[in-house]
Amino acid sequence: MTTTSQTATHEKTRGKAGLVSVLGDHQPATEQTLQGDVLLKKLYDILRPNSLLDIKVNLSVNQGDILPTAGMTGLILHNKDYEPVSLLCVPPHSKPKDYVVTDPFETGALIIGKMDSTHELIAVNNIAHAVELAYLLMAENVTILASRDEWSFNDMVKHFAQDSCVTIMATADVKDEVTKPLIGANVRAIITSERTVLEHLDYGNLSYKAILALDDTKIVELKSVAWPELEQLSSGPNKQTRYPIEAWDGLLQKVIKKIAYYQQVPEAMAGNCVLGALAHIGQAHVDAPIGHKHMPTSLILITEGESGSGKTQAMDLSHYKIKRYEQSQYEQYIVEHKEHKAQLASLKGAELKEYLANEPIPHNPERLFKDATIEPILDKFVNGEITDASWSTDDAAQFFNGHTMKGDTAGNALAAITDLYSGGEVNRTRSQKNAYATPHTKAFNVRMTLMLMAQRIILEPALTDAMMNQQGFLARALIACPNSLQGYRTFDNAKLRAQNPHRDADLIAYWNRCDDLLDPVDSNAPTDEKGAPKRFKMQWHDEQTEQVFYEHMQTIEGRQAKGGSLEHLKAYASRMAENASRIASLIAFFDKRQTITTDDIKRAFMLVEYSTAERLRYADATPTGEQSDIEKLSIWLAGKAKGKIPHVLNKSFVTQNAPNALRGKKLNGLLDDLESLGYIRLESEGRKRLIYVSPHLIID
Repeated sequence: MTTTSQTATHEKTRGKAGLVSVLGDHQPATEQTLQGDVLLKKLYDILRPNSLLDIKVNLSVNQGDILPTAGMTGLILHNKDYEPVSLLCVPPHSKPKDYVVTDPFETGALIIGKMDSTHELIAVNNIAHAVELAYLLMAENVTILASRDEWSFNDMVKHFAQDSCVTIMATADVKDEVTKPLIGANVRAIITSERTVLEHLDYGNLSYKAILALDDTKIVELKSVAWPELEQLSSGPNKQTRYPIEAWDGLLQKVIKKIAYYQQVPEAMAGNCVLGALAHIGQAHVDAPIGHKHMPTSLILITEGESGSGKTQAMDLSHYKIKRYEQSQYEQYIVEHKEHKAQLASLKGAELKEYLANEPIPHNPERLFKDATIEPILDKFVNGEITDASWSTDDAAQFFNGHTMKGDTAGNALAAITDLYSGGEVNRTRSQKNAYATPHTKAFNVRMTLMLMAQRIILEPALTDAMMNQQGFLARALIACPNSLQGYRTFDNAKLRAQNPHRDADLIAYWNRCDDLLDPVDSNAPTDEKGAPKRFKMQWHDEQTEQVFYEHMQTIEGRQAKGGSLEHLKAYASRMAENASRIASLIAFFDKRQTITTDDIKRAFMLVEYSTAERLRYADATPTGEQSDIEKLSIWLAGKAKGKIPHVLNKSFVTQNAPNALRGKKLNGLLDDLESLGYIRLESEGRKRLIYVSPHLIID
């Protein structure tokens, strides 16, 4: 495989507009260019001739940051389809901290061995260990997958486990640390007592088969034995909903976890802050598919957090680059405004008239609002000053209890916000006799995101307010009400205090991507013939992806029927699919993709389902004292699976024998809900569809 073909395959596979292949036209490394490096020499012997490249120049990341790669050896990283996706550049005699990866947003591995069904895939989080292991197992039918660093190991394993079982290795003392992040994935864990597998092979002179046969070696199938603790099914307002962090993948999942870690806030709060940042940036550039048209990717996000719970701190990290960008734009505006004012003062007569005709007064470019009312923001849209904005605040009392939502203005404000959310339109018809008379009364193709965080004393009355519900404002909102971590945070740990989020590699990668998306270097934002923003219309990856989206939508429809879990929340349910499409579009946009994948859709619906569960807590939608359909089905499944080892039922049996009130289209929706909550797992075995029931649900 030549570097030229690698480049072509890479570009074809990624399909991202504006991205340039990082592989380039480099010569294969030779024994001479490796400069006596023992590790690279061993790797060269295994991988030659063309998987090690001689990097003679400094490479760039997506036409952005220049990396100090000159003089390094490039190791090609491949994905699960054996397509090259990135380069891991290694200096001579280096340590892992000196490695440079050309595209941190791609998931790949250094693959040592064949990628076919006859070879066992063994994942290692250390390049040096991977090389040693490959040398010792060359006679076995194994392929080694080495992650570029320890942080990317879990993502790499999950990526390759989508197609084949992946083996990982650990000793008993670190078993939980290694296996817990991979619970539920198609992963086999080999747990040895004291010596690692590598030590057994190297020092113990044992074969791989002999190590597996040792009495103190345990082999754990993480896919089949791991069941989470069960969440409460009823919609009681005091029981918080588990936040589905697995709905995020790759860098964004790491960023949410890092924000939650550094700022000691719930993952749900960090997740909503990241969603708010994505919507603020993405709404200016992409629209989301729905039916035969497209809609804005704006979002309405409502997050509960008590005073001092970390709302401000979480937003500081999620919106860090957005705020920096706003500051630079504002500073430039001040300079331009002063220059314009000075010109007006220096000109007279015809020159002044000509200047006024050709040089309009500069407008304040502010698009991220914290303390505001809706009216001046709408005026900015109508006057053509801005085309997209966010009202993002960690003190939403200004929104819910301010002038905007008081008295006669509340209904008009809510109607204006819902019009903006749904179609990107503003209508500001006013009297032309006042001092602010203007011929402009409408704006089209504009966008606005709301990210509102507030205490329960502010949110609880709002979430049960009749007008906010009837006007459709709350029906469009994504809601998170996590329990506060106050009282359980750590402040006296010197090691924790010394960790600086602004030096964290994942957060830096996230901020760099935000910078790139906020101010693309390739071109200015395209406009139509009238000067309005021309946003990219995000597309489904293929017909299967579109079908999966509408299957989710159909399931939600069935849950609104009499007796369904969403019977009393129809207005909210009708917007769930729209929000899922918006979220999926924003995820694809962040990854610089032009299509939405099936995986994007499934993850987006997980976030929407979380919000729905939180909404049910406040809506008191399930009649008190009455079992919901999902509770009835869980009890019935547990009764039928009791006594079976494992606890498994044929889906066709469940379809034919479940209680009459739970059958039909409703049944598939309820099964999906139970699976998302960890009560069951749906799996295929040949032509059979099987339902595995959690042992936690079985009562002896």
